[in-house]
Amino acid sequence: MLDEPTATAEMFKALGDPIRWSIMHQIAEADELAASVLADTLPISKPTISYHTKILVQAGLVEVHKRGRNYFYRLRRDALNELLGQIGELLPGPHALGRTAEPPTARKELRKASGDDAPVSILTW
Repeated sequence: MLDEPTATAEMFKALGDPIRWSIMHQIAEADELAASVLADTLPISKPTISYHTKILVQAGLVEVHKRGRNYFYRLRRDALNELLGQIGELLPGPHALGRTAEPPTARKELRKASGDDAPVSILTW
């Protein structure tokens, strides 16, 4: 397993290619995307699509599974949230915690105190 700085660098390298960025966007829009859709929407060959998706899988950004004869891709949203958290650590000053980091009890207490059911953000330093 790669250590955290190496894994983070691999994720950024994977996202740095325009084709792979396009693949990430297409998967995000569909939640789960068949490899055949990528072949229809990208101006590159199937072997090149396979190469790019393999890099995204190896970087931990995308997961792949086979159903029948077809391969399907899905974003690893947990990995993307972790990457965003690491970027947030670089920013000075307060920043909002992600949905998974916000304790449910604190969220309920803040909503109860405000008398509002609107989403609540907790800022940290």
